[in-house]
Amino acid sequence: MAKTLEFWFDLGSPAAYLAWKRLPKFVAQTGASVVYKPMLLGGVFKAQGNASPVTIPAKGKWLLGDLARFARRDGVPLAYPPGFPVNTLPLMRITIGLLLRNPSRFAACVDALFDALFGKALDLRDEQALAATLAEAGFDPAELLALGSDPEIKQALIKNTEEAVARGVFGAPTFFVGDEMFWGQDRMEFVAEALAR
Repeated sequence: MAKTLEFWFDLGSPAAYLAWKRLPKFVAQTGASVVYKPMLLGGVFKAQGNASPVTIPAKGKWLLGDLARFARRDGVPLAYPPGFPVNTLPLMRITIGLLLRNPSRFAACVDALFDALFGKALDLRDEQALAATLAEAGFDPAELLALGSDPEIKQALIKNTEEAVARGVFGAPTFFVGDEMFWGQDRMEFVAEALAR
C-alpha cells in the first residue's frame, strides 16, 4: 500500500512555512506521497475556540524564539510580515484554486507566497505586492486574483476548513497518516514513524 500523508496548512502560519520547506527532503526520505489540504486557519481557530499563539504574550514570545531555532537549524530565512498574524483569505483562495484548476503549478505558487510572507516579510495584504510576487513566480496575477471571487473556489475552501474542524484540527501545520493526527512542524519525525509502520 502506498504511503500517504495529508498536509493541512494555512499560508499565515510560520510553522507551516517551516514544515513546507522541510517537505521535499522529508518526502524523498520517506517515499510518501502528499495530499495537500489548504484550510482557513482563522475559521479553524473560531470553530475550535482557539487563537493564534502569538496573541498570548508569554506564549507568543516563546514560540517565535522556538521557530527561530528551527529556522536556523534548517537554514531557512524567517521573518514576519507587517500586521502578523495576517488575514490570509485571499491567499488561501488562490492556493486552493490552483490546486483545483492547475495542480501542476500549485507547489510553485505556495512556495512563492510562503517565501514572500516569511522569507522576505512582504505585506501581501497590499495588492501590488501580491501581484508582483505572483508575476515574479511566473503567474498571471489577474488570473489568480480572479480565483478569489469564484464561487466554486470559495466553497472548496469552506469545505476543507469544515473538514479540518470535523477531524479535530486546531492549528497548522497538521499532518494525518490515516486517522492519526500530528500537529506542528516539530512532529514530522513522528509522522515519519507512522509512515514506516
